[in-house]
Amino acid sequence: MSAAPNAVRFAFQPLYSLHTGGIVALEALARPGKGSVQELLDRAMRQHRLAEVDVSLAARAVLTEADHETLLPLHLNLTAPTVAAPESAFDPLLDALARIGRRPREVVLEIGPPFSHVWPEQLLAGLHRLGELGFRLAFDGLGRADLPFSLLAAAPVDMLKLDRTVLRRLPGDAGAIAVVESLLHFAARTSRRLVATGVEQEAQLTAMRKLGVRIAQGNLFAPAADGVNWTNLLTPATPDPDERVVPGPLTAPRVRDFLRPASTLPEDATCDDVRTMLAAADAPSGIVGVDAHNCPQWSVDRTRFLVSVTGPYGHALHAKRPAARLADSPHVINADASALEFLELVTDADWGRTGDDVVVVDEQGRCLGVVLVTEVVRGVAEAKVEEAASLNPLTRLPGSETVAKDVDRRIACREPFVAAWLDVDSFKLVNDNAGFAAGDDLIRALGRTLTDLTSRLPRMTVSHVGGDDFLIACDVDEIGTIAGALLDTPWSAEGMPVTVSLATLVCATSSISSYRDASRLLAPLKKRAKDVPGSSWVLARPNSERVEILRGRRATPPEPRQRLDQPA
Repeated sequence: MSAAPNAVRFAFQPLYSLHTGGIVALEALARPGKGSVQELLDRAMRQHRLAEVDVSLAARAVLTEADHETLLPLHLNLTAPTVAAPESAFDPLLDALARIGRRPREVVLEIGPPFSHVWPEQLLAGLHRLGELGFRLAFDGLGRADLPFSLLAAAPVDMLKLDRTVLRRLPGDAGAIAVVESLLHFAARTSRRLVATGVEQEAQLTAMRKLGVRIAQGNLFAPAADGVNWTNLLTPATPDPDERVVPGPLTAPRVRDFLRPASTLPEDATCDDVRTMLAAADAPSGIVGVDAHNCPQWSVDRTRFLVSVTGPYGHALHAKRPAARLADSPHVINADASALEFLELVTDADWGRTGDDVVVVDEQGRCLGVVLVTEVVRGVAEAKVEEAASLNPLTRLPGSETVAKDVDRRIACREPFVAAWLDVDSFKLVNDNAGFAAGDDLIRALGRTLTDLTSRLPRMTVSHVGGDDFLIACDVDEIGTIAGALLDTPWSAEGMPVTVSLATLVCATSSISSYRDASRLLAPLKKRAKDVPGSSWVLARPNSERVEILRGRRATPPEPRQRLDQPA
């Protein structure tokens, strides 16, 4: 064939962590002498040689990258039909890895279209086979490829790559923002990582970071190139201190966000082997000894090791002996642990080793990489600063954007929910008669009650909009508990009785399109609740003409009113 795999050169593009600013992997990109790689693969498919050519390209990429000796995880591209090929089709790739001394766990196979050319059952079986061989897996081209949601949900992949065609519409396109938020929610719930590809502009990067994406790739950082040592490059993606990311349970830093490649040696390596690796130009801060299954058995800290082997008689005593004799038991943590769990691990460990690299493992205990204590501490500190900046100083509750994101997420996931607005009746009179300090105490008490409710109701989200106004989003079966706690409490300020009003909007899966709509419909409900004497609770539904007065004095049965989807 005119453009054979051995005539193709390869360029490599780095993937960056937006937490650490460091390179976390390299992607190999095929560059045929004539035409495009897609044309090469299309021609191979017509000749019924797709798997052969696809795997040959991956094997050639492995051998080419070995010349650079980056030690970074390598991303290789495969088409979905190739994944369904017999296991023997991957022998050239496994042979290439064995030839250069790499393990499959150091390789991420990015599976791309066409997905429609292979039965989902065959593709899933192929993905499981590759996982059993030790490869890590990713889906490529989300937003452009013909990837069905059922396959996305079932596939054993640990990374999702968002296509540049979605990213180009940021930051101004509400639909693109909703897509990214939905994928981030999916990734967080399924312990996967979302990667933004094709980042070309600072505005796109800012939007990605604010949404919570933690890994990015694109020409803004570094274009694909060959013949370059990527190890010491730094990313321009260091977070701007003026940016404020709204924190939340789905964007909280996790150990995976700080992952770096591990420098590993076989568990039976000698002290000379360790010394040689530590003396390299890109010398690591530590080395992990792994067994045949890539599970960590020991770890070596650079400083302590070199002190031992370079002292008097050190070389003679240790050189040819097992490195394990100068090693420590590795500090190990699961990749899906939170950054705060990581800090607890370090705090509970031997204080003499708090500077050691911590080995990150998967569910099977296999080494995925290492994290540095200093980077996690910095990341947690930044998250805490961002969180503090977004909290109301009186109640320590976040602002309206927290509920806004939760409502939009529930709408995107087609979850029934309740949006509620709570405020104090005649709050100005409270300040005028009892004083501003008493008013502040009242708001703090309300905030404590709402905070206590969120600890008991896991699906409840609260925002303190300002003054005496609070927003709530929760499941339908939670609103009764919330209303009881708020309305049965005898509120007061310096002995002055105080009542509160609760306006609730019960939203079915298709009855509302956005948080903005919910906010607009809640405004007249809030006024209606405040018209009811005493602490009150009113409830309505979008597109309904009825408002139910559930608490407070009811002069008449639930009565018709202006439609909620019409202007007040």
